[in-house]
Amino acid sequence: MKKLYYLLFLFLLMSACDSTPDISDDFLDGDVVFDASIAQPENYLQSYANPNPSAQDAAKPVFIAIHGYSASTFEWDEFKTFSSNRTDYFISQVLLGGHGMTYDDFKKATWKTWQESIKTEYERLTAAGYSNINFVGSSTGGALLIELLASGYFDGKIAPRHFFLVDPIVVPSSKLLSITPLIGPVLGFTEADNTTQEDRYWYHYRHQETLQELLDVIVRVRKQLEDGITLPTGTTMKVYKSIKDATADPVSAVLIYKGIETSSGGAIDVEMVESDLHVFTRLALRSGIDSKDAANQLRTFNDIVSRGLN
Repeated sequence: MKKLYYLLFLFLLMSACDSTPDISDDFLDGDVVFDASIAQPENYLQSYANPNPSAQDAAKPVFIAIHGYSASTFEWDEFKTFSSNRTDYFISQVLLGGHGMTYDDFKKATWKTWQESIKTEYERLTAAGYSNINFVGSSTGGALLIELLASGYFDGKIAPRHFFLVDPIVVPSSKLLSITPLIGPVLGFTEADNTTQEDRYWYHYRHQETLQELLDVIVRVRKQLEDGITLPTGTTMKVYKSIKDATADPVSAVLIYKGIETSSGGAIDVEMVESDLHVFTRLALRSGIDSKDAANQLRTFNDIVSRGLN
């Protein structure tokens, strides 16, 4: 009964809300495209930077880095900076479909649209001859990668060497997401607690249509994990999960650990990280960052690269 009253209260409260956000030019919105990967893909995607690699370059690891829901390629800029002096591997920063442009583009895109750009870069790389493909996904990027694995997308294709998932979301920390179908049409949108600078790289407003797509994909992935997922032969996976996460419940790591096994029936690797940040590998523009956070980021980047080179 208390739950019913609570939902009724939320309904009445949200009924009084304006379902049309007041969008500022400072936000990731309008006619201004903020994600530079759209105008300069050669600076972000290895398939554009070197579409005709030498045999030596084609054999080097490529890390396809995928950001989360409502974010942009900015989420993996620090990994790119960390790797700036390296010549023994490459990084492709993928912009999820429907992201990085106008609110209307974001609102209309489905989770399958988000996923398309991941497949496009993978296919461009393998068609060009790159054979050592690795995926690095944060938050919803991790869920989208799990869905690709479970749906059999990689069957008959060049198997990725490694999957690295940073704070993948399978179970949301906020239980309000689960009632999006009920309150979403009334609410219209929610607002993110972004700083002014972060609003240049993340959508400040999350329309209920986009929240519904997020809910749809993580519910689908939970079901796929329940059914069991087997990695391709020779492929490994490691999950890095903050122990305190306001976005992705740490139980997400448990479900992934239980639901995915290697081709030989072995367990995947999971590391619980002493952090209270969601996507703890992104520190730029955040306040209150300390030496522990910097150490977590550096250790994780080094671990990803070390594993990817082996």
